[in-house]
Amino acid sequence: MRFARLISAALLLTLAACAHQTMNTASPPAASPAAPDNPPGNPLFTRSTLPYELPPFDRIRNSDIAAALEAGMAQQQREIEQIAQQAAAPTFDNTIVAMERSGELLNRASSVFGNLSASNTNPDLEKLQTEMAPKLSAHSDSIYLNPFLYARVKALYEKRDLLQLDPESKRLLERYEVNFVRAGAKLSEADKARLRQMNEQLSTLTTQFRQTVLKGVNASAVVVDTVAELEGMSESEIAVAAEAAKTRGLQGKWVIALLNTTGQPSLSTLKNRALRERIYKTSIGRGWGGDNDTTDLIAQIVKLRADRAALLGYPTHAAYVLEDETALTPQAASNMLAQLTPPAVANAKAEAAAMQKLIDAQAKANGTQSFKLQAWDWDFYAEQVRRARYAYDESQVHPYFEMSRVLRDGVLFAAHELYGVNFKERKDLPVYQSDVLVFEVSNADGSPLGLFLVDWYARENKRGGAWMNTFVDQSHLLGTHSVVVNNLNIPKPPAGQPTLLTFDEVTTAFHEFGHALHGLFSNVQYPQFSGTNVPRDFVEFPSQYNEMWATDPRVLANYAKHYQTGAAMPQELMDKVLAARKFNQGFATTEYLAAALLDQSWHQLAPGTTPSAADVESFEASALAKAGVALDDILPRYRSTYFSHVFSSPTGYSAGYYAYIWSDVLARDTEHWFNEHGGLKRANGDLLRDKILSRGFSADALTLFESFYGGPPQIGPLLESRGLTAPAGAAGSH
Repeated sequence: MRFARLISAALLLTLAACAHQTMNTASPPAASPAAPDNPPGNPLFTRSTLPYELPPFDRIRNSDIAAALEAGMAQQQREIEQIAQQAAAPTFDNTIVAMERSGELLNRASSVFGNLSASNTNPDLEKLQTEMAPKLSAHSDSIYLNPFLYARVKALYEKRDLLQLDPESKRLLERYEVNFVRAGAKLSEADKARLRQMNEQLSTLTTQFRQTVLKGVNASAVVVDTVAELEGMSESEIAVAAEAAKTRGLQGKWVIALLNTTGQPSLSTLKNRALRERIYKTSIGRGWGGDNDTTDLIAQIVKLRADRAALLGYPTHAAYVLEDETALTPQAASNMLAQLTPPAVANAKAEAAAMQKLIDAQAKANGTQSFKLQAWDWDFYAEQVRRARYAYDESQVHPYFEMSRVLRDGVLFAAHELYGVNFKERKDLPVYQSDVLVFEVSNADGSPLGLFLVDWYARENKRGGAWMNTFVDQSHLLGTHSVVVNNLNIPKPPAGQPTLLTFDEVTTAFHEFGHALHGLFSNVQYPQFSGTNVPRDFVEFPSQYNEMWATDPRVLANYAKHYQTGAAMPQELMDKVLAARKFNQGFATTEYLAAALLDQSWHQLAPGTTPSAADVESFEASALAKAGVALDDILPRYRSTYFSHVFSSPTGYSAGYYAYIWSDVLARDTEHWFNEHGGLKRANGDLLRDKILSRGFSADALTLFESFYGGPPQIGPLLESRGLTAPAGAAGSH
């Protein structure tokens, strides 16, 4: 999906458990049971000897992960006890740096666990998720609610100006103070006990939501009886549908698998209107009843979040979350969304009118009855309008977007040209799934950067969407380089057939690689600040900015070549592709805004005002109406029942889905800056890398941006890039 990075839902369990990342929070911890230092045969108990500490996937078993997680928590608990109970007065090294170093085994095990749970899960890992979620939450609480540990942090924080720390170290101390306080360190012992219970409940419920949504997506695949119903789909798409049916034991039929979004790719090509309607209604009906109902989980999660926020001293969950983002307040986020809503909806209505005109004209020409445009018609007729307006269709473009060429001659080529980095494929290293590729990444001078893993194919045991994760975070303190992975969900064609991407999938590949570069270029001392460990409304900035290179003429010309002949995409067709970038942006922006506004509506609820499971659907309808995005033919990109970004982890993107558009303001400003300064050239790339991509969260995010951009962000370039008319007063910063 375009808007996704999202740290993987499963990996958020990791974040809750890692001492050097966002912690939740306990009273003096009880002595932990001893764990074996290195049980025979478990490769997770020692640092990997593979290049860049790549996990030895060929040796890791599910039981190894479970054992390492349990032992890792026990080991870190002992380390934390030693820090908290030591007789020596607190110093930056014996307290803050010691915490940054703690949890090595747990971090190693949880990174493997989180990544594999998202991209290559199995029944054992799903069971382990359910078992470990409350344990990891309790472990995190045992750290952040430890009064003796917080007393040491507080003592250092209160004299921070006297410690003569370098800027990154001082910031680390300040962040620990913020993290402890936000996690409940100042609560009474009774309230801490209540908070621990809430955190454990949330970790369990959000794990259940994540697993239920995945099951719902797989169970909702649409079975088609005859190939005639698939008219409009390409031969390769029909082959994928046949293969999907075969894997389900449905020989002689075709299966259209769903993505975890409201819209589905097949809706743009299928001529059979009844089948389009069935696919769309199946998609939007997920989670509203039956075995995979999620409404009760939503009601419980929202109530717990509201109650927890109140316990921590905040009026709403949104207020709690956004206090530590660059937006700072729910009002700031809501105001920005409100600025964009009127022009987006107006453009969407104009787009709908153009499609309705086409429908009426076709009916008149064919002597048939016209009909009103419906949501399941949008993509199909939008494609026709776009084809007429720009004189090309997707079938003309697909042959020029062969997957390997997009990766090597597009994504990696752009990075080489802009930053001077080099990529060497490593086929000698183990992977967790046979389709995964591994590249060693180095600087122009040959110095090492890390490893980049590519996992682009869809699987039934892989969660939907697209995202970037890390297996190893860069840190000078720990002596580590980055090991990052990009996940997409591209349908795998039958053996021997090429993998041809849609233009949206091409853009998604560039998007996720922006996250990968943010991780690979990290050059910080402390793991807490490494790479993408930045506010959620900043983390999408490098990825959304990197999308610009997908349509850069020099990059596009390098990878857009016919998969059979190698001929370059004709310049005329390329010009049409570039000219069409603003097409249908009213729809795209509105469906995103509807989801972002829905997220805010859920999480700006005060305790005592959250709906019951029976009222989830009516609340959703009311929230969309109040926000001005209740359109019959455009539903949110994610309806509540499958809104994994915000309900599938204890934190995730809850109250933070606005972050994509917030970050896109920065991204489009950056694109404008590049266009003004000569575009794709090393000097520009090196400046961006030096000012932002290498800095992680070692300084305030907006300060980093302004040091590069030369001033505060402006919303104008975003509106222009989407072809939207700026509302009054919207030209300033956000």
